[in-house]
Amino acid sequence: MVQIRIVKSEPVLILDGKKKYLVITDLHIGFENEFVANKIEIGKNSTINETIEKLKSLIKIEKPDSVILLGDIKSSIKRITNIEWKEIPYFFEQIKKETDLILIPGNHDANIQQMIPHDVTVTNSIGIVIEDTLLTHGHTLPTKNFSNIKKIIMGHIHPVFFNNNSLLNGQRVWISLKAKKSQIFESSFGELELTVIPSFNPYFYARKKRFYKKSISPIIEKLKNISEARIVTLDGTIIGNESILEDLI
Repeated sequence: MVQIRIVKSEPVLILDGKKKYLVITDLHIGFENEFVANKIEIGKNSTINETIEKLKSLIKIEKPDSVILLGDIKSSIKRITNIEWKEIPYFFEQIKKETDLILIPGNHDANIQQMIPHDVTVTNSIGIVIEDTLLTHGHTLPTKNFSNIKKIIMGHIHPVFFNNNSLLNGQRVWISLKAKKSQIFESSFGELELTVIPSFNPYFYARKKRFYKKSISPIIEKLKNISEARIVTLDGTIIGNESILEDLI
């Protein structure tokens, strides 16, 4: 059974079993293109170098066997922007010097194979299983072939806490919850643990509370009955439970 650990003050998860993995999600490299389109001036390579240096520092500290990227490496959905053509190959080139990389594609990663080295492992978008844990971006439902898992780790929904009366308003958060496995895998019994990793990109996430009820993740949408939940800030402070979950997922 793998052990899950959150890196304090960072949107980073460590998966420790037969091998050690550092897991991050939702980099959205190239998101600056949206600012450029709206004539908002930003510095050249203002975030890609920050992303690379942050990840290199974490790799140096944690010394994982591999880094798992849980999808949405690129920011555009159906196309590849000029910024992405330049920055995504550069990102992979730099991080590959430090450790092995495994990419689980997200819904924004169409045609990303054109921009990454051949020695990066690219999986099916449904995800991969490591011991008892499924790692997936979160935009697809796992098939019944994965029904023996006990945990799911995902990204995709960019969880953010909103409360205008709180100093934590607008902060990225972790979500951990427990629910009956049968809600995802109909013929299965027992409990399923799910962890949602916050966006690694500190600039690209929700800026206001959502008011629609349907989740953007089909996995979350299946979990109508949640027995227990914990909402945790990046610094490790528990700020809520299942009573505020609906506003986050």
